[in-house]
Amino acid sequence: MNTTSYIQSHLGLPAKSIEATLQLLLEDCTIPFIARYRKDKTHNLDEVAIEQIAKLNKQFDELIKRKESILHSIEEQNALTSDLKQKIEQTFILQELEDIYLPYKKRKKTKADAAREKGLEPLAKILMAQNSNDIYSNASRFVSNTVPSEEHALQGARDIVAEWLNENLYIRKNLRRLYQKTALITTKVIKSQQNEEPAQKFKQYFDWQESLHRIPSHRLLAILRAEHDGFIKKSITVDQREALHQMERAIIKAQNESADQLKIAIADGYKRLLDPAIANEVLNDAKEKADQKAIDIFAENLRQLLLASPLGEKRILAIDPGFRSGCKIVCLDEKGDLLHNETLYPHAPQNETGMAIKKIRSMVNAYHIQAISIGNGTASRETEAFIKKIAFDRPLQVFVVSEAGASVYSASKLARDEFPQYDVTVRGAVSIGRRLADPLAELVKIDPKSIGVGQYQHDVNAALLKDELANTVIRCVNSVGINLNTASQSLLSYVSGIGEKLAENIVEYRTANGAFTTRQQLKKVPRLGEKAYQQAAAFVRIKNAENPLDDSAVHPESYKTVEKMAKDLGLKTAELISNAEKIAQIRPERYTTESIGILSIEDILKELLKPGLDPRKAAKVFEFDPNVKNITHLKPGMILPGIVNNITAFGCFVDIGIKESGLVHISQLKEGFVSDVNEVVKLHQHVQVKVVEVEEQRKRIQLTMIL
Repeated sequence: MNTTSYIQSHLGLPAKSIEATLQLLLEDCTIPFIARYRKDKTHNLDEVAIEQIAKLNKQFDELIKRKESILHSIEEQNALTSDLKQKIEQTFILQELEDIYLPYKKRKKTKADAAREKGLEPLAKILMAQNSNDIYSNASRFVSNTVPSEEHALQGARDIVAEWLNENLYIRKNLRRLYQKTALITTKVIKSQQNEEPAQKFKQYFDWQESLHRIPSHRLLAILRAEHDGFIKKSITVDQREALHQMERAIIKAQNESADQLKIAIADGYKRLLDPAIANEVLNDAKEKADQKAIDIFAENLRQLLLASPLGEKRILAIDPGFRSGCKIVCLDEKGDLLHNETLYPHAPQNETGMAIKKIRSMVNAYHIQAISIGNGTASRETEAFIKKIAFDRPLQVFVVSEAGASVYSASKLARDEFPQYDVTVRGAVSIGRRLADPLAELVKIDPKSIGVGQYQHDVNAALLKDELANTVIRCVNSVGINLNTASQSLLSYVSGIGEKLAENIVEYRTANGAFTTRQQLKKVPRLGEKAYQQAAAFVRIKNAENPLDDSAVHPESYKTVEKMAKDLGLKTAELISNAEKIAQIRPERYTTESIGILSIEDILKELLKPGLDPRKAAKVFEFDPNVKNITHLKPGMILPGIVNNITAFGCFVDIGIKESGLVHISQLKEGFVSDVNEVVKLHQHVQVKVVEVEEQRKRIQLTMIL
């Protein structure tokens, strides 16, 4: 089996698509570039498929390296036969490979090793032959200074047999199948912890049993968290009688004393070796699947958050609200640069409302403010109500935005470097304002794990989570495209082909030489060579560029094709852009070449219709119920407006304008069965919910969208 057939066995994609993708990856092409600009080579594979191919390619390489390591190890032991070598070379499932290697793996001294040293392996073989009905007579021949009795001899022989059974491929495969289908996960509370307050959120798992095969991701991760925190104990079990029956059926061939000894060895081998190993193995498999599910949910939430509606390049007054410490106010220009900051105290205990109104009106006029952004933390509702009472000279849109991650950014090195003369409160308010203008540009500055839209993100495989979230950010940044002259270093670093060092070089070049006027100027950036330019150029935009195509997703390698289209229609390139009537006259097949196929031409025509179109929807103002300020105001039956602020496998959480978010269980999203929460709601979606139950003490709110 080669790499292509291995990937094909997992994905079922055409071999030509896989081979073309592997070749492009080998040429150091990025996934966004391949997905967007090499569709004709890959036969229109999307980013997800290309990522899967890249992962499986890496997995195959690791499998081959593991085979080589195993072969080398067995060869060093002078145990490598031609049959064994062939078996290893023909195995492409990692678990089966490890099963084959198990007898040759270096390990601590076992009971079986001790028995072999006493010369008891021949007796073990006699037991396995199952020909003797006078086993004690056979055992007596092995009594010695180190083996004081027949029973000691038989015990040692059974230890050897138990190890053989543990290493038996057929037995391990059958037991693994039994565990995969029927294993139960059972939990019991640790009584000394059951009344502890932190344990109460895991109360449902104090006495719990469920099929490991069917347990949802969030429940398994919750159980593992509860065990890790010392509140419960868990176990993985199957029907022991069935497991022993399967083993006996595979081994026992007679009814005599030898078989009786084998039954004892089978029971011991199962309890001491096979059950712990396979139970742990299937639990790890279940954990991997649960991790992947949680990571997928987090990645989708992050994608939706990054692609949230931007207000655009507006002058914004941003407020990080507070009571005693006051409201930190900043004014930002269209590029998000800080113009002014100060702290006002419109709320208790200072209640300097009149002065605050006067100063905010003055700032709005002085800095030509077009919108107001308020963080959704402490004092948010009160600050929103206060702002809406102010009589401005012109209408202003007022938005409440998520503060999640703003404090992380404000304390980061990135924020300190950007605003060395200001403290964390000013930086946090700036982040709140910029998040309204362009959520994507601001959120890329924050570690995705700190954004707070995941499900047990601290319990899953950290490396997998980091890779998936990084891929999600890359996909989002490159699907939108970025303004080369205003993008931060953080945002630039996610552009196809650039990375952190080139992003730093671009910013330094821009600072020294002024704004870019053409994409070609990127080649003047130190260390940005032809390959990086090829991968990056089409994902950056230049407003009012010398060539209008530089503000589009058309790749520079296709500029001549567009110019030919325009010339054939008797137009200049600029006259063809957005000219729907003329674009409709173009026959795509006339412009295909060896390097640019029909799919690429069709993409070019779509881009010419709406060049540089931002795929994100425009920001909308939202208002919470003004009568609901805290959890005590909630009553069952109330219907309230809300914003979806987190999505999990079991439902979604909705911000209804108070400190605590309410849960809409998956069964309460709509009438009928729902298999995937994302089929019904999206992050930041405006929804109507009904209050079902309020637990003030536990600060839990149950909501429904079935009104």
